[in-house]
Amino acid sequence: MADFTVNATRFDPYKNFKFRVKWDGRYVAGISKVSALKRTTEVVKHRHGGDPSSSRKSPGRTEYDAVTLERGVTHDPDFEQWASKVWSWGSGMGAETSLKDFRKDVIIEVYNEAGQLVLAYKVYRCWVSEFLALPDLDANANAVAIQSIKLENEGWERDTTVTEPTEPTSAAL
Repeated sequence: MADFTVNATRFDPYKNFKFRVKWDGRYVAGISKVSALKRTTEVVKHRHGGDPSSSRKSPGRTEYDAVTLERGVTHDPDFEQWASKVWSWGSGMGAETSLKDFRKDVIIEVYNEAGQLVLAYKVYRCWVSEFLALPDLDANANAVAIQSIKLENEGWERDTTVTEPTEPTSAAL
């Protein structure tokens, strides 16, 4: 288990609005929302013949929920290019998937209010299972057009090399 040092002066939890997402060694522009990282382990119930009528429980398979990334529609083709590696219209029978490079590892970084990196998670072997290129368009709305990709993955883990930073103090007024 990693040895985490604790910042004894920080009592507030980190906020959920300062983050960045990285793949292929670079940050992806404009991501405004990342869904939760969630894993679920199945419960395997069993009992021995001589046990009373209650069951015992053991861990079974662990599944990792897909992660959805959202951002405003721009000319940046990152989402579409990755989604097209799994399937591209008009690519022909049997050519829909590029097994060479359709999976990527993704890094999700969380920052504190001072802009310091405080947490990072590595999400492994991601691939795009859903791509929303354009949302519903509405001439009466006043909103940003949001596109999204849904990333299937084979697990994630916290990057323990990211340690809690010493937060700066405010200058006296």
